[in-house]
Amino acid sequence: MEKVREELEKIQQQLQNVLVQKETLKIQKIEVEKALSEIEKSKEKFAYKIVGNVMVKKNIDELKKELKENLEGLEIRIKGLENLEKNLTDRLKELSKKIKGG
Repeated sequence: MEKVREELEKIQQQLQNVLVQKETLKIQKIEVEKALSEIEKSKEKFAYKIVGNVMVKKNIDELKKELKENLEGLEIRIKGLENLEKNLTDRLKELSKKIKGG
């Protein structure tokens, strides 16, 4: 029974980490969506991108492409974390039943 409790605690910690990562990615996704929205509205041909400690002038079309790719990557990572979250939650339910039942 002690091993089940240890596994339960371990999975709870993993789930907490997944939730924190997912929230971080969601915040990044919102920021990218805002940037993309502003660029879409812009009539300018160039904009500035922050790279490290430097602002670099870039073509708007290149920036749009980069932001869309970034957004796609974030969505894939969020989806993966959501799947992991579901698996961990299901495992927690199983372990809780074992503890309560036995």
